[in-house]
Amino acid sequence: MATKDYKTLEIPAKYTPKKSEPYMCPMHLAYFYRILNTQREELLSERDEVLSAVRLADKTNAAGAGDESDNATYNQDITMDLRMSERNNKLLQKIDAALDRIANGTFGFSVVSGDEIGLQRMIARPLATMTIEEQEEYEQRRN
Repeated sequence: MATKDYKTLEIPAKYTPKKSEPYMCPMHLAYFYRILNTQREELLSERDEVLSAVRLADKTNAAGAGDESDNATYNQDITMDLRMSERNNKLLQKIDAALDRIANGTFGFSVVSGDEIGLQRMIARPLATMTIEEQEEYEQRRN
């Protein structure tokens, strides 16, 4: 099981996990925890900005300001913002799931086989839940 010290472990700002270190050691977990939490905070901030923009556009549209062209632009902006917000909410769910895997000691291991996903893959895609081979097989079956 993962130890909780990854949350408070100080790691250098430019630290990158190395293969010479034990797989998913506290340093690795601290690295991924920091990355995922940073992404999570950015998405939450963006969500707040999108909601503010939607509210402002809705108020402007409801007030009757602008002509038909302006209103169409407002509506298009709202639709795009809401789509982006939906995409970000799905990403937030994946980030939260990855943070849960860090907490329960399964981060970096396949949800299918339990095998190591691999450090390079996790660095490239911290939300990965399967090995490359398992992911390819999954995608082939989906198509």
